[in-house]
Amino acid sequence: MDVAPSPVRPAPGGGTLVDVWVIPGSSRSGIGGLHDGRVRVRVTAPPEGGRANREAAALVAAACGARRGRVAAGPGSRRKVVEVPGIAPAEARAALRRSGVAV
Repeated sequence: MDVAPSPVRPAPGGGTLVDVWVIPGSSRSGIGGLHDGRVRVRVTAPPEGGRANREAAALVAAACGARRGRVAAGPGSRRKVVEVPGIAPAEARAALRRSGVAV
């Protein structure tokens, strides 16, 4: 049986990278579940001027127990990589599990 890779992995310079699937313009913001092996993130912000990216990064960082995060890859796509500095991958996985995401 093949095991899907985790959407949470170490960042090259320390911290954590989280693969996410962003749904902009949602009726409410939140994190929950997986989509195609990525953490599903719903944001109310529209995909204009980087607003959805900023909201997605902030939601992922908060869910991981960090103060801030940034979109490290995929700024123009629904598939993104959010970098969360100062949090180890194991801590991020545990925090996401507490938020209801099976990672």
